[in-house]
Parts: sequence; C-alpha cells; structure tokens
Amino acid sequence: MGYSLLNNNEKRENIVPKEEKLNYGIFDEYYDIAREVVSSMSIEEKIGQLFLVRYYRDYIDEYKDYNPGGYLLFAKDFQYHDKNSIRDEISYVQSIHKYPLIMAVDEEGGYVVRVSRYLRYDSFESPRYYYDQGGYELLEQMENEKAELLKDIGINLNLAPVADYSTNPNDFIYNRSFGYDIEKTSEFIKKMVSYANNNHINSCLKHFPGYGSNVDTHTGIAYDNRSYSNFLENDFKPFKAGIDENVPSILVSHNIVECMDPNYPASLSSSVHRELRDTLRYTGIIMTDDLAMDAVSSYVSDGRAAVMAVNAGNDMIITSDFITMRNQVLDAYYNGEIKDDVISQTVTRIIAWKYYSGLLVKSWYNN
Repeated sequence: MGYSLLNNNEKRENIVPKEEKLNYGIFDEYYDIAREVVSSMSIEEKIGQLFLVRYYRDYIDEYKDYNPGGYLLFAKDFQYHDKNSIRDEISYVQSIHKYPLIMAVDEEGGYVVRVSRYLRYDSFESPRYYYDQGGYELLEQMENEKAELLKDIGINLNLAPVADYSTNPNDFIYNRSFGYDIEKTSEFIKKMVSYANNNHINSCLKHFPGYGSNVDTHTGIAYDNRSYSNFLENDFKPFKAGIDENVPSILVSHNIVECMDPNYPASLSSSVHRELRDTLRYTGIIMTDDLAMDAVSSYVSDGRAAVMAVNAGNDMIITSDFITMRNQVLDAYYNGEIKDDVISQTVTRIIAWKYYSGLLVKSWYNN
C-alpha cells in the first residue's frame, strides 16, 4: 500500500485502528493460518518466539526446549567452517526445534561482514563501494551473490541494509551508511530491499528512527536532540522508501530521541514504535537491537529491558541473555504486566512472517 508521511502540521495519532493492525499489509494472506497456529501454542511457546537469540553452539540443545523465534550468528560462528559444515550445522539446529527458526546475520558489506570474511574468497565490500564502482548494475549483481551465499548455508534474514542517513565522515554510522544525500539514500534503500525480495531472503532496515551523528550505543547512551521536523524531512524517508518496497523487518536503535521520547531509548519507547506503525504505516516485524548493549543495560536498572521492549511494541527481541529475559517476560505475563492480547498479536505477526518467508507451509500445521 502506498502512503505518504504526515507533514509537520498534521497531528500524530493512531491512524490505523487497533483491531485492523493484523488485517492488512505485508503478511496479509498468512494471518488466518497464523492465528490457528498461535491458538494451539502454550504461553511458554509463544514467549519463546519473541526472541532472536545470540547463537551459542554449546547451548543450542538447552535453548531448543524454550522455543526461540530464531538465532543471530556472528563472525566467530563461521570461523572454523566451510560452506558444507555450517550448512549441516544450521540444518541440524532447524531440525531439533519445534518451530522453524529465523536464522540471521549482519552481512552489510564493508565494515560489517560476518559470513563472507570466512566463506568467500574475499569479503563483500560496502554497498557504497559497489555503487561508486559500477552503479546499481554492479550493486545488484553483488547483492544477488550475497543472497545466494546466505541462502546456500541456511541463513534467511540479513540484518541489512543500513538505512541511516549520514553524509558526514565524522559520524559514527557514516562508514556503514550509503553516504549520499537523502533522495539518493532513499532510492538506494528501495533498491536494496527489492534485491533482497527478488532473491527471496529477508532484509532488515536499521537503525530506526535514524542514527544521525550519534555515538556508538554499544558503549553507552546516545542522546539525539534533533527536531521532529528534521526526522520527517530526512531520516524517515529512507525507511519509508523501504516500507513502500515491502521490507519485512525493521530494527530500532537504542538512541534516546528527545523529540519522540526524552525518557527511554528508542528500542524501549512506545512513542517511537508508534512512529513506525502510525506515521509510516509499517505492518512488518519490528525488532530491538541487542538488549545486552551498554546503552540499555546501563539505563534499565532492574534488568527488565525485555519486558519494557514487549510493551513498547517490539515483535522480536535480540538478546545475548535469552533464558534470563525469557523468564522475565514470562513472569511479567503471569503477574499481568504484559497482557495476553499483546503476546498473541505479536506472535501471530511472527508466525505470519515465517509463512511469508517459506519457513512454514500450511501442510506443516495440518500435520
């Protein structure tokens, strides 16, 4: 569906009625069967699906009993593998879990390459490099090659492209961004999402609502004091371009964006999530950046970031501390802090995504 951004004079409000939020959009045709699946799941199974878990090979047999939604692999998980051995390992991991898994990596190209540094003759360069060398023709060629590599070993989600708008080489995010003006950046994101969709692999825009010139949130809190109009006129546009191209997932940063919510990191802010759902009319998966990062762990003193993340509107939580956070969310459900309809709606969207991605088929449920 095509929508335009709200302009500065329009009131930000809930444009899409709550009861319709799961009845339209990118996963439309899969919601009926997804609801059937979710209706048969225990609350423990539902809550497990909310987590995209840092992959620790030694813990997989333990984790499977908690039914995680998927795993996120890092470079060291590929270090001592060739394509055949990692393919066999990922296939084994899928086989021992009740529900098919999202298997994710960050293979942006350039500064962030988890897979190609070990499983390709050389690492993928940044998308900007390929564009500068040969325009969109070369960029598409290389993105096709990247998608084939990832799919070949069993990866179904690439946490890329970076949709942050940056033209200042001094910005922390600049070397991972496209680095051109806002119109070119928006067109770039549209192209990148289309390349992934054409290759039948999930992409993920990051880091909403836009990183700007903020510091690295792996090491501390970043405060963003830019105006709301600045986001409307700049940072939102690449994300909107990707949404219009049917990007299936978007990752939210840990920056504290004062014009949207001065009190909480974006990943834990319901106000920031409403910008995605209501201002940009996004119907796909919203996920946090890793909740173990310093920007969150130093901010949420009671350690219950996952509970806040669920209530803020995230569908999936990236975590390096799965069991602890899973138990906190389960406890919050039982004490009424997280409502049943919140869990059910979120898991329905995740299961619909898995059907959309080809991980689930109708015959799986019927059997």
